[in-house]
This record gives sequence, C-alpha cells and structure tokens, in this order.
Amino acid sequence: MRFTVAVCTWNRAALLSRALERLARVQQPAGEWELLVVNNNSDDDTERVLDSFESRLPLRRAFEPEQGLSHARNRAVEQAAGEYIVWTDDDALVGENWLAAYGRAVERYPDAAFFGGPIRPRFEGTPPRWLSSAWREVGVAFAARDLGEEPFELAVGRLPFGANYVIRAREQRQFPYDPALGRRRDGGAVGEETAVLRAVLAAGGTGRWVPDAPVEHWIPKERQTTRYLREYYALQGKTFVKTDAGPLRLWCGILYAESAYALARLGGDPRRWLKPLVKASLLRGSARR
Repeated sequence: MRFTVAVCTWNRAALLSRALERLARVQQPAGEWELLVVNNNSDDDTERVLDSFESRLPLRRAFEPEQGLSHARNRAVEQAAGEYIVWTDDDALVGENWLAAYGRAVERYPDAAFFGGPIRPRFEGTPPRWLSSAWREVGVAFAARDLGEEPFELAVGRLPFGANYVIRAREQRQFPYDPALGRRRDGGAVGEETAVLRAVLAAGGTGRWVPDAPVEHWIPKERQTTRYLREYYALQGKTFVKTDAGPLRLWCGILYAESAYALARLGGDPRRWLKPLVKASLLRGSARR
C-alpha cells in the first residue's frame, strides 16, 4: 500500500460529507491508496456519512475514544497501512490532482521524509472588509499556507500546515503526536504537526514543497471575527510563548497591548489594530499556561 489518506473528525458530519465527496473524485496516484477516517468519539451523524461513501472510496474506519486531535492522529498512525500517511482535515476540500501530485513528488524525491502543499481559503459568503485587507497579516490563523509556485526543500520556519502534508510512515511512527498539543473539546493547544516535522528535521530528515497539491480550507462565518482571532492567538500563546516575566509584569503587558488595540481600533485601519490584538491574545494564552 503506497498511501494512507488520514482524516480525523469530531462532530462535523456535514463538513466531513463535503470533504469525502471531493476525495471520491481524486485521480488515482501511482500505487494503491486507502482512506482512513478516525471518528474521535463523535455523537452526530458521522457514522451514517461514512456508510454513504463505503462503495465510493477505499474506506476504512477507526475509533478513538480519547477526545483530542493528537490522540486521533496517533490512532490513525497505528492503523495506517500505507508507506506514506497523507494528512488532511474534515473541513478541507482537495483537488482532483491532489493525491496524484503527491504520488509524483514521492517518486521524484524518494529520500524525502515529508511533503507539503498549499492551503487556500474558501470563505462562506463574503469575508468582512477588515479581514480581506489584513489577510497577509492573519492568514496563518485560518490555516492558510502558500510557499510559492516552485518546489524547494522545506526547513524550520517554512513548514506545511496540518490540513495538507504527507509524512513517511516510518518517521511518523518514530515521532508520534504530543497529546499536550492539538485541539481538544476544551480548546487545547496548536502545533502538534509542527512539533513532529521539526523533530524529523532535527533527526536529519528532509522535506519538499509540492505546489501542485493544493487544498481549500473552509472558513465559516463564525470564524470571520475578531473573537476567533483572539481565541486562536491565545491558543498559540499557550503553546509557544515562553516568558520569564512574573505575573505582574505579564498582566501589565496584556493591559498595555489591550489599550494599544483599543486606541488603534478607533482609527479603523486593521493593519494597525491587528498587531496589538495579536500580541494581547498571545500574552493571555501565555498567562493561562
């Protein structure tokens, strides 16, 4: 088995159905492939959606009772039969050429341990004007990733994101996902895939960018808000921000950043008020940790 396409899902049956519809149209890559869907203890119509695609996809199912994305990913790794694990999300829409493009990349770069491709936004409706004008500054909060139209060797600081990457199974099993990272019912943290890819690089592995293997990432209306941005950057702060500052200094920093945000917001230009909003959210996440 050449590829295991792995999708972890929790209570998003409608989005999962759309994602599977796209996967049912992909071109056959070089070598056999399977689709492994990990149900992370859903209580919606997830299983009925999977039933409806049994005859259209090379589908296998797994169940992970411990809620949390890293637990679900590790279950997929345990169950995967492929030489390479191809990761995407239940809210990502793949193109017809997506899997075939990764197949060609694997053939061209057999020594590479992982690969990644573009993630482009697909908005529900028209995004608010402030989000469109400041997209370059905050696209990362919506999992947007585009590192250019030419293949190159990936490195720290230029790594793929969780909705669209491939990792060779032997390296993936050597570096499992940290349950302290990854989304959970209570929010959790972010960056579980980045930690794995960094570990692969530190061990001497290499990665390649595959520009012709894009996916679209669904961004619903409820995420097109400053509230969502605060929640995302607070999770990022909880995950990555380390500080030696005491509690008083930390909260003074939060107060300063919040004040700067409030004043800049009066001017209306999102390129000025987003920076203090992000800083305040990162500090709040660090304080929670």
